[in-house]
Order: sequence, then structure tokens, then C-alpha cells
Amino acid sequence: MLMSTQEADFGQTPSQTVGPYFAYGLTAAQYGYDFDQPFDAVVALDNAAGERIRLEGRVIDGDGNPINDALVEISQPDGKGRYPQTPAEAREIGFRAFGRAGTGTDLQNRFVFHTVKPGAESPGEAPHVNVIVLMRGLLLHAFTRVYFGDEAEANAKDAVLASVPAERRHTLIAERVEQGGAVSYRFDIRMQGADETVFFDV
Repeated sequence: MLMSTQEADFGQTPSQTVGPYFAYGLTAAQYGYDFDQPFDAVVALDNAAGERIRLEGRVIDGDGNPINDALVEISQPDGKGRYPQTPAEAREIGFRAFGRAGTGTDLQNRFVFHTVKPGAESPGEAPHVNVIVLMRGLLLHAFTRVYFGDEAEANAKDAVLASVPAERRHTLIAERVEQGGAVSYRFDIRMQGADETVFFDV
């Protein structure tokens, strides 16, 4: 005898985890698969407006170990605080505004983005990069931001950063490192633990 859906109580379908198929589905070229991926770790081309930088770091678990199968996505404006409005404009200004990188192909399990330091999108807002983290076992992707350690004055006026408890704001700050004429900003994302990165409910 068949049971009707009114008689059966199946409960709510649980959320699916957001991994671990990033390598094949979203970062195929990075991991050596024989088909392309629409976005990669190169956000800014040679003619993009702004100071050339590398944004790099690791995704770290609660035991302090780097996660080797995480996926990090970023979005940001160019050095003038602009987002391209169309694919044609993105090609014209040499700026894609979006990047995607896995942590499984680097010997140190880092994500590394080649971009420009963003300008402020609006008055009173500090320059920042929006970040999404996906990883095996994570039921929902996590949202955070990267602010810049050498933008202390702008950071002090940023409403979003000011909404974070003062003792936790350092988890959103990337520190500038200059070596051999190249500029990098280091930003580790800590998923758990006493120094867990601040994540936003978006």
C-alpha cells in the first residue's frame, strides 16, 4: 500500500555541503583538468588602474593546520573604486573584479591572487576586498572582508569595520609586505579557534 505525502512526515531536507568538488567544477585549469574555468586568480591585467599587489594567505582549521581543499573567491573594485559594468568594459580597463583560487596546488596550501589594491567605493568607506570561503564539510559558504593594514585612517572611519568588536578587528586586516619591488598583502583565514576570522551574516 502506498503512503501519501500527507501521511508521511519526512522532515526538512538537510543542507548539502559546499564541497569537495571545487577542483573539477570551478578551478579546473588550476588543477590541471583539460577544460577551462571562467575565473582564476588573475583579477587585474596589465592595464588595470591601481597599485599592483598580490593578496595571499591560507585557510586554517581549528587545529592550526592549513586546509588543502578550500576555495576562495574575491570581489573588489579597481584602484579608482570602480567595478566594470559589462564584460566589454572589463576587457577594456583590464580588470575582472572577481577571482577564484583553490588552496590545493600551492606547496604551502595558499591562495594567491594577482590584483590591484582597491580604491574606496564610496566616501567614508575604507578600501577592502570581499571574500567568500568554501570548503569540504562547510554547510554554507562563509563571507568575510580584507582590509589593509596601511589604511589605518580610512579603516577607523569604516562603518562595517567599526561594527566589529575592537578586539576582533585585527582578524580582518591584511599586512603589507614589500620584497624585491613587489607588494603583497598577507591574510590568513582562520575558520575556528580563539583567533577565528570575523565572518559576516550576508
